[in-house]
Amino acid sequence: MTAVSGSITVGVDIGTTAVKAVAVDESGEVVARSRVRHRLLTPAPDRLEHDAGKAWRKGPLTALAEVTAGGGDLAGVCVASMVPSLTVVDRRGIPRAPGLLYGDARGNPVGADTHDEPSVTDASMPDAVGFVGWAVRQDPHAAGYWPAQAVANYALGREPAVDTGMAMCFGSLRSGPGWDAAALARLGVSESQLPAVVNMGTAAGRVTGTEAALAGGTIDALCDQIVAGAEHTGDVLVICGATLIVWAVVDDWVEVPGLYTVPHTVAGKVLIGGPSNAGALFVDWARALLRGGFRRPPSTSSTRRPRASVSAGAQPATPTPSPEVERNGPEPPRRGDPGRVPVWTPYVRGERVPYHDRSLRAGLHGLDITHDAAALERAAYEASGFVIRNMLQRAGVVGRRIVASGGGTRVVPWMQAMADATGLPVEVVAVHEGAALGAAYIARLAAGLEKDLEGAGRWAKVGRRVEPDERWQAAASERYQRFVELSPSA
Repeated sequence: MTAVSGSITVGVDIGTTAVKAVAVDESGEVVARSRVRHRLLTPAPDRLEHDAGKAWRKGPLTALAEVTAGGGDLAGVCVASMVPSLTVVDRRGIPRAPGLLYGDARGNPVGADTHDEPSVTDASMPDAVGFVGWAVRQDPHAAGYWPAQAVANYALGREPAVDTGMAMCFGSLRSGPGWDAAALARLGVSESQLPAVVNMGTAAGRVTGTEAALAGGTIDALCDQIVAGAEHTGDVLVICGATLIVWAVVDDWVEVPGLYTVPHTVAGKVLIGGPSNAGALFVDWARALLRGGFRRPPSTSSTRRPRASVSAGAQPATPTPSPEVERNGPEPPRRGDPGRVPVWTPYVRGERVPYHDRSLRAGLHGLDITHDAAALERAAYEASGFVIRNMLQRAGVVGRRIVASGGGTRVVPWMQAMADATGLPVEVVAVHEGAALGAAYIARLAAGLEKDLEGAGRWAKVGRRVEPDERWQAAASERYQRFVELSPSA
């Protein structure tokens, strides 16, 4: 048991299947954590949404209350979430429409083709502008059109604020430090209907009932990045959440068709890669089918040291099980014959990087009557590894190691398959809630306890290392060639 050191800050991460919160001391030690589940709704293959009132408003309130139940010196709070997202809110900040998530086809501009190639040379998200257009059509006189971070911040501190990094995701709706009035007018939107924007790491206000700083809402992947420790050329940060996010660290700015290139928070380094749908949305869908259909994950609890554990107050489980839920008992890293695994193309709801095509669908290839469930499950895990390997190959990056973060890192065979499929060692971070941990660091910036993002590196810790196995690696390399042949052209 580690004693609390100095002031506590809280990071809240609104994820695809749960809100995670961690309370962290100045040394980066997690002293309390909470997980509040919510449902992921997929009413059609090209739709992805939340009940925004539960996931974006009630979930963060519950999670923050749980990790601060033991009292202590709360200095700051920061909310992170996926991008893009959007809902319609009333004057009380309460969502009055579904919460649209990344990749939902309602983000397509009216009349746009699903195959239209977005610009991927900066941090903007093409869906975001489409989401705003959709929101205006739902209610042209709404009090606000807010992403998940703004909904949560208003619930926590009556400040619907996002930071400059988050605001960049709105692309053409931004102009310099503010919103582009002309672009908003074309959509029938006023600046007052969008969130306030503050500089990253600065206070947007105070958490209600406290003196704790409330930072502008930020991007989950950025928060994961600053505390993962993937800072050297050849490091490959892989965030294993519902979305698989891959960032290779390189020295020079290079633009590759279909991939994103963004600045690293480390001076002199650049990141190339982007998000893929070959994360838990695919992997756990496959696991659930192979194990007899969808099941409710086991209950969990939030914990605080040195207090006794308290109930988690979970929301109803998502129909798609999450790898963030650890299975009961140990599981082997691999099962079966290395040469007896089919090839799965993981496009159950289209693909983001590098194809940007919502119409793509999955396929299982080389399947015969001798294959069992273990072989098909291994194929699903390998598909994620092949996606990583394909991004590195397209970018011309020679990987040195994978730094894996996110709830999916708890799934032992997934991490082993990732190592075998890429031929790279996988170093799993010690704190699975990477986005929440990084948000807690940004909360320290907002509270004036840190000077810059570079200090977050001291919180990076490796939990375990997974090495590729020669026999499985050789067999997986042969399957990777088949995967490439089956993949669509960029």
